[in-house]
Amino acid sequence: MNAIDIQHVTKTYGPVVAVDDLSLAVPEGSIYGFIGPNGSGKTTTIRMMLHIIEPDRGEIRILGDVLHSACTDRIGYVPEERGLYRKMKVREVLEYFGGLKRAGSLRKEVNAWLERLDLAAWADKKVEALSKGMSQKVQFIAAVVSRPPLLVLDEPFSGLDPVNADVLREAILALRAEGTTILFSTHDMPVAEGMCDTILMIFRGKKVLDGTLTEIQDRYGTDTVRVRTDGGAGALEGLRGVDRLTDFGQVQELRLDGTRDAQDLVAEILGRTKVTSFEVMRPTLRDIFLRIAGPEAQEASDA
Repeated sequence: MNAIDIQHVTKTYGPVVAVDDLSLAVPEGSIYGFIGPNGSGKTTTIRMMLHIIEPDRGEIRILGDVLHSACTDRIGYVPEERGLYRKMKVREVLEYFGGLKRAGSLRKEVNAWLERLDLAAWADKKVEALSKGMSQKVQFIAAVVSRPPLLVLDEPFSGLDPVNADVLREAILALRAEGTTILFSTHDMPVAEGMCDTILMIFRGKKVLDGTLTEIQDRYGTDTVRVRTDGGAGALEGLRGVDRLTDFGQVQELRLDGTRDAQDLVAEILGRTKVTSFEVMRPTLRDIFLRIAGPEAQEASDA
């Protein structure tokens, strides 16, 4: 059974089609990456999954049931915009949110999560006393303390330092190992590459990518060369057979246009400058994202 099944869902706001005939399936027990530029329809789709708004057409099934209000009791949600009662104490707010989803005392679970995310010392402090990173971890606990089988995360690592991001990442992976299904909306392409079993990209309301990272990369072939030279980006200008040059400072990426062999290209670069590293690779998820939704793609689409 899929944890989420969306079939031919459309949502419009007046003349604007926010989601256009979208279908997707999220397998149980997986981490499913949901990516796309701002305004692509991700938030609208998530709100429909959570029964906040209704689709104009199509069907949404959550954990095998046609979507209805009671389904949301089985979904934990971490929104991008945090929403905690700032005057309440941390333990109180967690027990309150957990109690909305599950009956009975949650004190044991709350304490365990506070220990796990290094917040035990703040349990009796008011939420308003917390830093942004601490508030973010509290918001995460509020979503998972009732043990929902489906967890929706919207930019969960935003604003976290590397140490706390690692703590949260380990907690998410542990939940997946215990059987929780996770829908993970993010703009952080390296995180999506590293954590997600399957990735879907939505652009202008339509699905444009869906599959494992390997399946997605295989569609684009091995057309990217990553190179480090003494001459930097300036030594790589005007190379024949290069569709795009991306300068990362110490490293440059060259996208080949298919008219030239990579080994022939590096021979020309060696004639210009010293090459300290050279790698032929498949495009990263970031590069694929930009090919579909970057400025050049949008200019070509609008032309």
